[in-house]
Amino acid sequence: MKIITPPPQDFGMYILRPETRWIEREAGDSLMSIYESGYLPYSGATGVQNVFYSARSARVVLREFVPTSENRRVAKKFDGMFEKSRVEAKIFKPDEAFWDLCLTYFRSKHGESAMPRERLKTILENGLVSTIVTYKKGSKIVAYVLEVTDDSMGHYWYSFYDLALAKQSLGLWLMLDCIRDAKRRSLTHYYLGTVYGAKALYKTNFKPLEWWNGNSWSSNITLLKESGRNDIA
Repeated sequence: MKIITPPPQDFGMYILRPETRWIEREAGDSLMSIYESGYLPYSGATGVQNVFYSARSARVVLREFVPTSENRRVAKKFDGMFEKSRVEAKIFKPDEAFWDLCLTYFRSKHGESAMPRERLKTILENGLVSTIVTYKKGSKIVAYVLEVTDDSMGHYWYSFYDLALAKQSLGLWLMLDCIRDAKRRSLTHYYLGTVYGAKALYKTNFKPLEWWNGNSWSSNITLLKESGRNDIA
């Protein structure tokens, strides 16, 4: 891992701090070691590859994962409703239905500039995404999840889904379903991305959860919630 200066930021969605550290992945660096050190992949600028940033990220300890009462409540809504398939990213062929669902989702949730087609295309082609998880109901695709995996870890990087189901907690169920699947595949940790702001605190519904405090992995969820609620951005 090589320490680098901050790259440009062409797109929104990133909450960065003055103390944020930046690294470039070098030959021989495993993704698992990078994630273990508190870094997540950066996709906030065009033409940037193999760049990672330190962040307040969260991960589930899969060996000890047991669904909470909230997990079980959401599971009852959606378990058995969809047909799921997992396709290697290197053979996945996005069609116009894929682009339309994904870009509409991000535009509606995060604004016009957060995920233009060029950015999503870069994410799909940068070599980090290992698996595209697709959820269908009948002939209609309702969700996609982009996963990163390496050795015994997985990362729920991006999800896109039919916003008509958003108020029914489909987003939470998708994350739960991928966590359960990761445990079945005997992974040790499943990374959920960053926890900045009150809107990200839904990730604390999964237990046991650890989060990166800037120096180490912490299991103090009370402090994580307090930090999230106190975020300005």
